[in-house]
Amino acid sequence: MSEHYAWYKQVDVLVVGTGFAGLTAAIEAKEAGKEVIVIEKMKAAGGNSIISDGGIAAPETLVQKKQGIEDSEQLLYDDMISAGLGLNHPKLLRTFVANARDAFQWTVDYLKVPYMDRVDLFGGHSVPRCHTPEGITGNTILERMLSKIEELGIPILYSTFFKSPITDDNGSVIGCSVYKEYDYRIDTGELGHIRTKNGIILASGGYGADVQFRSIQDPRLDESILTTNKPFATAEVLKSALSIGAASVQLSHIQLGAWASPDEPGFGHGPMFADYIVFKHGIVVDPKSGKRIVNELGDRKRSADAILATGHPCLGIADHKAVETSGWDISKAINKGVVKVFDTVESLASFYDVEPESLKDTIKRYNVFIHKGNDDDFGKPVVDDAKGIQNPPYYAMRLWPKVHFTMGGLRINEKAQVLDFDGKIIDGLYAAGEIAGGVHGASRLASCAITECIVFGRIAGQNI
Repeated sequence: MSEHYAWYKQVDVLVVGTGFAGLTAAIEAKEAGKEVIVIEKMKAAGGNSIISDGGIAAPETLVQKKQGIEDSEQLLYDDMISAGLGLNHPKLLRTFVANARDAFQWTVDYLKVPYMDRVDLFGGHSVPRCHTPEGITGNTILERMLSKIEELGIPILYSTFFKSPITDDNGSVIGCSVYKEYDYRIDTGELGHIRTKNGIILASGGYGADVQFRSIQDPRLDESILTTNKPFATAEVLKSALSIGAASVQLSHIQLGAWASPDEPGFGHGPMFADYIVFKHGIVVDPKSGKRIVNELGDRKRSADAILATGHPCLGIADHKAVETSGWDISKAINKGVVKVFDTVESLASFYDVEPESLKDTIKRYNVFIHKGNDDDFGKPVVDDAKGIQNPPYYAMRLWPKVHFTMGGLRINEKAQVLDFDGKIIDGLYAAGEIAGGVHGASRLASCAITECIVFGRIAGQNI
């Protein structure tokens, strides 16, 4: 079919997307000796990667060993299976856990990403294994990737919209159609065609901001549910792959961030307080009853489902000791009024219209559990430095889940090759990152998204 197209560019490898997965894949393909071009529909790089906190979950790292944390690939596997409700595709998950440590170390040794000297425990993980870059932002990693992209001489074509793959008579992907000078309107820009010798790596991210597509998969997720994603996190590249016979995996499994606030748009600054402080040291309370509703260190699906089940925003509460000893800066969330500070439990209860005695009883009961080292109500792990809630001032934030991550996507194998519904490889088509499905099952554990992007981005770039 190539004779039917006027190719305006020809290249060995084309990568779609400039987030963690795409840039990783481009770097690896270039280091393997291939000519690489990256295309990006927006005017700047980064996608959702740029607004992440940059955390990478990995087992048996040098940082863990330095801090005496015992971890293993099998323990990470088991934690992800538990969070994923057993729906994770085993071979993909095995590939993930087997390569997670090397993926993290690659960012340290190859990209020279600086990390904070700490390892954190987040909901659903059995041990602390989450490594956070300096600045607590994915942009710290992204800047190193873009610097390496420039050093390697890999061009990025911005404002270039991926319209569809082009296949030959055998069904192999030999190129793609794009809109050049895309201006964010449907089917705009000059149509062009790019020929690829080795193939295309799709790394365009998820569809968390695509209300029409996500609500087909999960009708609860209509326009009334906000998202932490950038507004351009949509499904067009995924749908274009489906149109040539690529198989889909678990598209209805869409994760909501339980740490989000209805009092700010997008990802915001509140999650720093909720996820890093409240869920570890504090409590989540239903303001109607003043009672706890969930194991705050459970996985994201269980936490989000518990909040949604109340039918209204809940409260995340922690005390000054938790904020002070956490080491996290929540000043932006406080200055924006997303996190509020109170001198007494009574004033907090009054502000949020919670029955004060009920809230005080809940806090007292929680403190007893912390003191004896066992949460009788919800089985929340009691961390080593837990102090309960007893040191004013008290901090609180309204919680209401937002669409955060799409576990479903294209079906791939352990080599990041895209498969059709018969399990056959679609020659010349690879996928990595959030556009691919199967690794996380029903729910992704915290800090595993960037790990997945780098693990399968490296695999895709090396194999193509």
